[in-house]
Amino acid sequence: MASTLLNEQGFPSDVIERQLAHVPGNQVRAAYNRAEYLPERRKMMDAWANYLNTLRSQAAAVSFPALSTKCE
Repeated sequence: MASTLLNEQGFPSDVIERQLAHVPGNQVRAAYNRAEYLPERRKMMDAWANYLNTLRSQAAAVSFPALSTKCE
């Protein structure tokens, strides 16, 4: 879900994949490239946090009737 939404927001796929730890299997290369795209990843994660905060605040504003736990 995150990958799709971030792609739709225009973030580069390389940045998204790096943040989601979708990297080639070469563990040595991965260790050296841990900070790759770091400024872009920070910006993207700030945007993601803002999105989640918006969802949370909207959910708090919506009240749902209590659900019955009885099986009828």
